Amino acid sequence: MIVAMAASVVLVVTTILILYETLRLTSNHLAELPLRPRARIIAVVLATCIGHTAAVWTYALAYWVLAVKWQVGGFAGLPVEGFQDCLYFSVVTYTSLGFGDHIPISHARLIAGVEALNGLLLIGWSASFTYLVMERYWPLHGEARAGRSKGGAPVRTQRQPTAEFTTHSDANINPQGPIAGPQPALHLGERAGIGPVVASSRSPKLRSAIP
Repeated sequence: MIVAMAASVVLVVTTILILYETLRLTSNHLAELPLRPRARIIAVVLATCIGHTAAVWTYALAYWVLAVKWQVGGFAGLPVEGFQDCLYFSVVTYTSLGFGDHIPISHARLIAGVEALNGLLLIGWSASFTYLVMERYWPLHGEARAGRSKGGAPVRTQRQPTAEFTTHSDANINPQGPIAGPQPALHLGERAGIGPVVASSRSPKLRSAIP
């Protein structure tokens, strides 16, 4: 039993690290791939399948070493004679499918139960990662399709220049002559003879200045 417990802990940690590194490498290099959003999402799904396949093979190797070679535990039902049978049992256990043609006995039952729980957690982990990637790249797929439907690159909107209003206090006033530099100030009321009235964006009110 101690061997089976130790093997279960090692297998859980190993498979977690395998899937973690798979998702980490995928996340780091996904943006560098010269692929469209659809192809990137497919690449993520394939990468997660590779990570799960490596985890299944890790458990299969443990079954083959412990049950077939070292006779630690065993299987009832159809005989398990080689690595191929161990790989098949690992797949149906990892995915919680469990056909029941190979039945673990003795210490192998603990490892099989841990594998089922481990597989459930890792599959949920990869599903959440795939969802995050789809949430990031799915809108880009729609934008790219909209740009192609218009027959060219996406249209870029330009901001229209807006008039700026400043006060005389903000301008560079030359005491020897007229106001120096460009003056976007809007002078009102000069025709009425009451002096220039300056509209400023800093103050919603109109300020009048009588020379």
